[in-house]
Amino acid sequence: MPTPDTLATGKKVAVLVAPGLEEVEALAVVDVLYRAGVRTDLVAVADSLEVTSSHRVTFLADVLLADTDLAAYDLVLLPGGIPGTPNLRASQAVTREVRRRLEAGEPLAAICAAPSVPAELGLLRGRRATANPAFMQVLAEHGAEVSEEGVVVDGNLLTSRGMATATDLGLAVIEHLLDAEAADRVRTAIVYGSRLPS
Repeated sequence: MPTPDTLATGKKVAVLVAPGLEEVEALAVVDVLYRAGVRTDLVAVADSLEVTSSHRVTFLADVLLADTDLAAYDLVLLPGGIPGTPNLRASQAVTREVRRRLEAGEPLAAICAAPSVPAELGLLRGRRATANPAFMQVLAEHGAEVSEEGVVVDGNLLTSRGMATATDLGLAVIEHLLDAEAADRVRTAIVYGSRLPS
């Protein structure tokens, strides 16, 4: 991802892109972070910078996970999608970093099916979280306090429900890394919440 011309912060975000991800859940967050002046890197989980989504959209990631130190990022995002989420879960480097982050109190965001990754690792017990409706039971079975809110922020854990809430998640990440004023500026700039004429 090109670094924004004007950075609002030295903080940076890694978006983990695995084959079969839901592309909007990654790119909507990347877009609003760019507008907020937050450096965001697309990190390819597989062995190629070319990543094809569940909807057969192919894009070029910035760096391979094998060449990246995720601990150097201030926040890591797990997009959902099938088989993107199982592909994230199958990566030991991903699950190791998810565990390290949540146990260390460092920020992790996950959307759609992806909150099932920390849930299945036993990391959501007693924590508020949300996910795609098809994955809410997975969270509940692993001890999460599930919510149907579009975005749920529980300390260092940010979760969201799906493609239609990806912009909401991006704005929540901006607020988490910067502040509410920065999120409001982006919300205004993208004409967020405008209605179709009746």
